[in-house]
Amino acid sequence: MKESRRLKDLRKQDFAPTVLDFGPVQFILARHFGFCYGVENAIEISYRALEESANKNVYLLSQMIHNQEVNNDLQSRGIKFIMDTDGTQFIPWKKISKEDVVIIPAFGTTLEIEHLLLDKGVEVQKYNTTCPFVEKVWNRAEKLGQENYTIIIHGKPKHEETKATFSHSSHKGHSVIVRDMEEAEKLSNYMLGSKTKSEFYEEFAGKFSNGFDPTQHLQRIGVVNQTTMLATETQAIADFFKQLMIARFGVENLKQHFADTRDTLCYATNDNQDSTYQLLETEADLAVVVGGYNSSNTSHIVELCERKFPTFFINSDSEIKSRTEIHHFNYPRKQKIITHEYLPDKKPLRIVLTSGASCPDTLVDRVMLKLAGYFEPVKTVEEVIAAF
Repeated sequence: MKESRRLKDLRKQDFAPTVLDFGPVQFILARHFGFCYGVENAIEISYRALEESANKNVYLLSQMIHNQEVNNDLQSRGIKFIMDTDGTQFIPWKKISKEDVVIIPAFGTTLEIEHLLLDKGVEVQKYNTTCPFVEKVWNRAEKLGQENYTIIIHGKPKHEETKATFSHSSHKGHSVIVRDMEEAEKLSNYMLGSKTKSEFYEEFAGKFSNGFDPTQHLQRIGVVNQTTMLATETQAIADFFKQLMIARFGVENLKQHFADTRDTLCYATNDNQDSTYQLLETEADLAVVVGGYNSSNTSHIVELCERKFPTFFINSDSEIKSRTEIHHFNYPRKQKIITHEYLPDKKPLRIVLTSGASCPDTLVDRVMLKLAGYFEPVKTVEEVIAAF
């Protein structure tokens, strides 16, 4: 179905969802969902590393992507994780040697860790799976630093990608991280001089580069992002700072104080998010979003779906226990919960179904078929495909 839609819309101009009609239940699938190029590439490189490294230790710096099913599969094939996503060390650095294979995950890594591995003689580029769009953000951030702009990073400070981007950007220029629009507004107080330098160091502790002086380094700025953040939110933050610079220095001087960085937004994240907005235009009884509970891009899709539908965030079909019981992740509360009678007694029942960029399509298939199996008489997959 995805391939058919791709061939009919090579220029990606149609974001309308696809309806798969099983009779008593209909699934409304997002136009774009699931693995992006960066994730597919990372997983392929990981499998190649295993094939080419017989009798060697094969390590991943941390989770390949934020999907437990994928990470479990890699571990079952013999890959060991050096650390967790929060930086908790599983394998001490002293145990890593130049004879070992180390895979850099799709999020990339910090310059500090890269140099540590190089000092050990580890080949870091052969199995470097860093997403090209993440590297694009790094390159833009480094260029901003070289041009004497301060880099404002829209991202989650503890996320591996944001930590990597901060490492690369602060190597070339002054950098600061904002989590959301609320933090962007807090940062604006220091641009306007309404709060003191000491207040900045306390309020943004752990989120700014060495030597950062808010009285000097917030007059010439550019905004880049963690690629899995909502593109609309990144753009809104950039627009907010742009208007602030116009108000301070005049529109005629804007280019001297604000760099346009719209070209750093990840197309795959944008496609998935734009497709989710189109889902919100349809009528449905509930939404099921499949993906890792610690996946940033998946959580944003959940947030969007929750605006209109009762939404169930699950990591695989195993969370669907029966026709009347589902185990799912309550994202606002950050905890697993159980819901009973989650499928309304209605025919045809319309279910929105989508997934994050770190979720294999096979998981979406399994979720769809498991849910369809609770209804009868239900059309076969062959009948549904023939109608599509």
